[in-house]
Amino acid sequence: MPTKATRITLFSLGSAQMRVFHLTWMAFFVCFFAWFASAPLMPLIAKEFSLTPAQIANINIAAVMATIMVRLIVGPLCDRYGPRRVYSGLLAFGAIPVIAVSFTHDYLTFLICRLGIGAVGASFVITQYHTSVMFASNVVGTANATTAGWGNAGAGAAQTLVPLLLAGALLLGFDDSQAWRLALLVPGVAMLVMAVMYWRYTQDCPKGNYAELRSRGDLVEAGKRGGWSSFRAACSNYRVWMLFITYGACFGVEVFMHNMAALYYVDRFQLTLGQAGMAAGVFGLLALFARALGGWLSDRVALRKGLEWRAILLFSLILGEGLGLLWFAYSDVVAMALAAMVVFGLFTHMACGATYALVPFVDSKALGGVAGIVGAGGNVGAVGAAFLMKGVGEAQQTLVLLGFVVMASAVCALAVRFGVQHKRQTHETSLSTRALADV
Repeated sequence: MPTKATRITLFSLGSAQMRVFHLTWMAFFVCFFAWFASAPLMPLIAKEFSLTPAQIANINIAAVMATIMVRLIVGPLCDRYGPRRVYSGLLAFGAIPVIAVSFTHDYLTFLICRLGIGAVGASFVITQYHTSVMFASNVVGTANATTAGWGNAGAGAAQTLVPLLLAGALLLGFDDSQAWRLALLVPGVAMLVMAVMYWRYTQDCPKGNYAELRSRGDLVEAGKRGGWSSFRAACSNYRVWMLFITYGACFGVEVFMHNMAALYYVDRFQLTLGQAGMAAGVFGLLALFARALGGWLSDRVALRKGLEWRAILLFSLILGEGLGLLWFAYSDVVAMALAAMVVFGLFTHMACGATYALVPFVDSKALGGVAGIVGAGGNVGAVGAAFLMKGVGEAQQTLVLLGFVVMASAVCALAVRFGVQHKRQTHETSLSTRALADV
């Protein structure tokens, strides 16, 4: 009988678990590339549409607002219909607004498309859900963090590669207006290709697809509470809301930085659009290894000291993130700002990985609900940061205030506690031993 994978064989596609591992991060990468593709082009788009600072703030808010609701929905949908169907559908239907943004002609149409594009940010929840049901407890933190980190790098890749796509279109003789529109067509086409691949080469869990398992009466553990019962169970667990806040403090800041970093470097340090894109891209590309490092550290410390040390590690990482953010905000020269961004970026991405290393242990029978609510917390944090920026009206002061808010939210990680009975049932060593015995 197929079981969850107890190791990550990185260069293998022979098992269903490893096909899911690689296709989840690839799909996530494409979705995040599409989600943030407009960000490095905003100086050009703002000029063409004569956007005001308030309108730019509204666009950034719209880009993450829709994701909140969709993340809450896709978690329970994964429990009910399986991650294979949900991910393929999100990729296919999410490509529509991604492609449509290339045909916008004013502020309103661009705003509507950005609102629709925000839905593809829910891809993260499906990625974490799918790897959680495919990998055993001894490696699930590493699997979750690695696929999330590699996929999250799509945001950093967008900051770096989209300006290059723009430059290529300009070299071919297109004007500025045509060039940025052509550059934004690329991620939409890539999403359609990935939708076909995901549908064809993945399955819902080690035993097969949920629909077939339910028809035989053979329900997998993660699917016992299907649909909204999963959501209700997650809502009643206080640990979910503590992680909701901590994820807002790390992933929310990450999304906020992706949306404003290029403009910040242009306005504060007078960099060119290409230089600002490269600088901002560094932050996103840290996700290639930093998220995985956070998940790996969470797995290691839990195996040595117990489940509660996952929360202690998360507290330390978020505290470091807040201090690093203050350093970045007070940096007066571009070299110092880049160094500070690398440091606080490392803590930010590691905290994201450490958060979702805790998620599978909160309530495995309501995994979709837990993953969805915690994931939505990231976008609530991003929206909160965007509103803070709009209210303060000045980027540096916003970053300072955000740094203090992040440090205060670290306390929520320490509030995540597990009872004696819960720890007895989910003790890291016993779970790992049981998983290895099932091989």
